[in-house]
Amino acid sequence: MSNSIELTVGQQFEMERFNRALDATTDPDQLRSLAKQLMQAWQTQKAATKWVVEQQSGRCD
Repeated sequence: MSNSIELTVGQQFEMERFNRALDATTDPDQLRSLAKQLMQAWQTQKAATKWVVEQQSGRCD
């Protein structure tokens, strides 16, 4: 198993979509909103990853 994490094609397209949205946005309120969405997604992913790791290791909190 490889130690590197590879994005799926769908994830790559989603990242490109966000990059283009950020590049096209000049309104500070829109940029703030996008940043908050990205922060929410990042923290949700971290929580999900932690949960999966705990489930695989047999820990129950």
